[in-house]
Amino acid sequence: MVPLRKHVLSRVPRFYTRSLASVAGTVAPAPYQIFDRYAKVIQKDRSAAPNRVENSRTVDYVRDEIADRLVERMLDIKRKFRTVLDLGSGPGHFAKLLETETTQKVVMFDSSKNLLHRDPDEEFEVEVERVVGDEENLLATIPRNSQEAVVSCLSLHWVNDLPGALTQIKEALVPDGVFLGAMFGGDTLFELRTSLQLAEIEREGGISPHVSPMTDTRDVSNLLGRAGLTLLTVDTDEITVNYPSMWELMEDLQAMGESNAIIGRRGYIRRDTLAAGSAIYKEMHGKEDGTIPATFQIIYMIGWKPSPSQPKPLERGSATKSLKEAL
Repeated sequence: MVPLRKHVLSRVPRFYTRSLASVAGTVAPAPYQIFDRYAKVIQKDRSAAPNRVENSRTVDYVRDEIADRLVERMLDIKRKFRTVLDLGSGPGHFAKLLETETTQKVVMFDSSKNLLHRDPDEEFEVEVERVVGDEENLLATIPRNSQEAVVSCLSLHWVNDLPGALTQIKEALVPDGVFLGAMFGGDTLFELRTSLQLAEIEREGGISPHVSPMTDTRDVSNLLGRAGLTLLTVDTDEITVNYPSMWELMEDLQAMGESNAIIGRRGYIRRDTLAAGSAIYKEMHGKEDGTIPATFQIIYMIGWKPSPSQPKPLERGSATKSLKEAL
């Protein structure tokens, strides 16, 4: 890996300095780095820059839909929270859907200042506090044992150390506090991934990553348990969005702040490769009406911080009747 230049490191926000320095080898090694977190902040800031705010709002459709489905899961928890921490909140897709019957206050936490402050307080029904910080270093900003509920709606797929982030979420919760999350799963944008790979093999004789690696449902269950959360619930869902062509899909991903941020990524894709990818996309996945589908796989997760008040499973062998008798 090419060492980071000093002038580049000096521009990094304070909460990223340590992790980036670790990549450069100047301090103790950090968890394996897949994503360029600083580049991701720049992409998100650019997507919500003052001259792009309206364009940013037009591409909220995926996040708004997933936030709505995540709120439904939260409403199944018959409890009112004093505060909810919205981790990786963006402009507040999830927070805008909360009502005073669910919580009094939402703490919106995001690494992008532009995105965090994109929409005014008037669009929220509950009280809002905005905090700029790093999801990978949550406990540097949020005290341990301080949150009744932590929610993450589509931000964890850009975290390098996912096990560490989930552990910090658990530590930030009070006993019997709940974590609800939604993140992109491994089948997200498989149509785009396969089309670009085939185009690169055809035009350039090799492939490079253009869509981020994402986790699997089984991995999420294991990671939640490893973090120390209990009473786990994990399920998946899919959203399919139709676009006129691959070009509109890629434009919307950029406007969402979801451009490629893998470390070592190529700075550009050749025009002829993109044209070939668009043609392959239409040929392999195109619909009769001329549109192309883009699939977003969503993994929903719920976990609770252990508490003596929670129900416990009976000890093995303590049953008084056999399953055979019950059937």
